[in-house]
Formats: sequence, structure tokens, C-alpha cells
Amino acid sequence: MNGNPGALDWLYGLQRHGMKLGLRNTGELLSALGDPQNDFRSIHVAGTDGKGSVAAITASILRKAGIRTGLYTSPHLESFNERICADGIRISDGELADHVSVIRPKVEEMASRGLICTFFEVTTVIAFLHFREVGVEYAVIEVGMGGRDDATNVITPDVSVITNISLEHTEYLGDTTESIAAEKAGIIKEGVPVVTQCGGPPLEVIRARAAESGSDVTVVSAPEIVSLEQTGTVFMYEGERYTVSLAGRHQALNAVTAMEAVRLLGDGRINDAVIPGLRDVVWPARLQKLPGRPIVLDVTHTVSGARDLADDISEIYGRVTLVIGVLSDKNLRGIAENLAPVVNRAVITSPDSDRAMLPDAEMARISEYIQDAETAPTIGDAIKRALEIRGEDTVLITGSHFMIGEAVRWLEI
Repeated sequence: MNGNPGALDWLYGLQRHGMKLGLRNTGELLSALGDPQNDFRSIHVAGTDGKGSVAAITASILRKAGIRTGLYTSPHLESFNERICADGIRISDGELADHVSVIRPKVEEMASRGLICTFFEVTTVIAFLHFREVGVEYAVIEVGMGGRDDATNVITPDVSVITNISLEHTEYLGDTTESIAAEKAGIIKEGVPVVTQCGGPPLEVIRARAAESGSDVTVVSAPEIVSLEQTGTVFMYEGERYTVSLAGRHQALNAVTAMEAVRLLGDGRINDAVIPGLRDVVWPARLQKLPGRPIVLDVTHTVSGARDLADDISEIYGRVTLVIGVLSDKNLRGIAENLAPVVNRAVITSPDSDRAMLPDAEMARISEYIQDAETAPTIGDAIKRALEIRGEDTVLITGSHFMIGEAVRWLEI
């Protein structure tokens, strides 16, 4: 499902306006539509790594409680429709086209006044309009980038969540973890409780912002891991045993973060939904093992994420043959350095994006840490080559959502 071609063509055309931080355009668009973001309750999720997983787990718990639940995430892997879901069902082509037909005249009118809306601003408004139209009670909203000036920050949620903080998007958010934490802490609203995985200086920034807002802070710590499996993670928390159907040690921490977030909603319907919500959550390309194939998919593209990924790979798979491609703004040296201890050999390629780092540039960075490396012209070629040379290894495909989206299409999953 790839959306209505006309609607999507117009939406993607907005990408020419690039990325712009600030809330004015989003606020004006929503006001013209009767402020649909005020017609449902919400949980707002920011952070460097894991925010999509926390959002997906949170939404899964709410759905298991019988609550009509919206989920807004980005970017998508294959289809735009993945970004906007209600009760686990993607927005349909027809619904998307209907929403665009309502929003487009206002966007064009704003443009005539010099207020140029971006792709993400309009997509966010479509999500909020859709959630109102289908009668969502709670929506789980993932921040696009940063927090304070992200288009999603027009909501006043019931709970704010900040996963971890590490260096990312430094050209927009600042070049220290404290400055990035300040941007992400910008989602904290007056009197709204906060759940975070952060420690150290970023936590102090979050605590200071929360104190200014009169908001309580819950700091979650890693639970006790019982077992790491290819298909999920078993852990102990507060004397109870849980299984989350996402592989990796960090997914247990993400699960606990989601559990604390829904607890703060104070909704009795949720109590019996936590266990099945964790057990049945679906969130692709997070250490996703393909059934019957020696392939794992993962969208990791940050240095801190690569460190966690390497730890999980080491425990679950040992060592791997790596297929990797990243966008040009990523710290590939840091990623390669963290992955190197679990990589026997690597095949390097580029995702199909104008922002992709070229294979020769990638090779120059990766070969500092992984000596047995070669390039391939396309993702399909890279996967074929990795399968040829892997020996007994599992093949790990990672680097970006673009990368995994193309791999999924090539693999015909």
C-alpha cells in the first residue's frame, strides 16, 4: 500500500522545502481544522534511540486494553501509510487522499503569505486529523527530531517520555549531550509527568526543565535480563517476569519505559494489558530475524545504537557478516568502531537517497575498523554477496530506514 499517488506526490513535493524547526505552521494548520490534537489524549515520545520501539510497545499495551489507539511514527520503511496507524491499522489510501484534499488548500493559502509548510509539518497534521476522524482515545506520538521545535510539540500529552540522549543532528540540536537534552526536554509541559532512561548530565537537564514545569520525573533503569532470544527478550521487573517480542537487551529497557508511561495514565483498563501488550508487539527491523533465512534486519544509525546493537549481536548471534549503508550525516566511523568487535566481514553499499554517503567514502571510514570489507553497487548486490561469503555467519543488514526499506523490497518479505 503506497497511498494515493496524487496525494503522495503532493506530500513528497513538500520535501523540497527541506527541514524546518518551529511550531507556527503546524499550529496554524491545526487551528484551521478545529485543533484536532485536542480531541484525544496522548503520550509524547522523544529521544535519540529507542523512541520508536517505546512508542510501538506503548501503543500495543493500550490496544490490548481495548482502547482505540493511534500511533504516529517516522520515518517509514516501505510505505508512507506505516507512519499513521489506528488500532494497528495503517491509514488507507482513500483516507490519506481525503485528508490531503482538506489540508492542501490551507497549505497553499499559507504559502501565498510566505508561510511554507514542510513535509513533516503537513504529515503531522494529517495524523492528528486522522486520529480525530476515526475516534482515537489515546495517541502515541513519536517526535520527529529534537523536541522543543518539532512539529509534534503542539500537543499537551498526559505523559512525556524521553528515552536516551546521545549526539545526533548536531547541526540542528547542538553539539553536546546537554544541549540536545535541552531540546528534547522541550516536550515537557506544565504538570505533565516525565519518564526517562537518561542518566548523567542529560538527566540533570531534564530534571531542571521538569522542576520549572512542576512535572514529576520517573527514571527507569535496565531490568534484569533472564534470556536474550532471536525472537524476544525475557526480563524481570519489580519481581515479575515479562517477555517482550522484540530482541535485544535494550528492548527490555524500552519495555519498562513503556510500562511506566502507561502506569502514569492511571487508567485501570491497562493493568491486565501489559503482559499481552509486550508479548504481541510488532515493530519491524529492530534486530528482526527473518524466519528461515540467516538474515537480521536493524535500522540502527547512531553511535550509541551501534554499541547496544553490538552487545545484543554478541550475546544472540556471536559474530556476523555485515551489510551496511548510511546517510551522509551519520557518524559512520563511530558506528563502525562499535560494530567491529562482532563483524567478521562487511559489504558496503548506499541506500537509494540523495542524502546517502557514497560507498567509497563509507569504505574509507569503515576500513579503519573492519579490514575485511568490500563495496557493492546496490543493496541487492550487497545482500547477495554477503550471503555468498558469510560462511556460518548470520548476515546483519543495518544503517538506516532507507537501507532496510530497500532490503525488505529486494528480499520480498
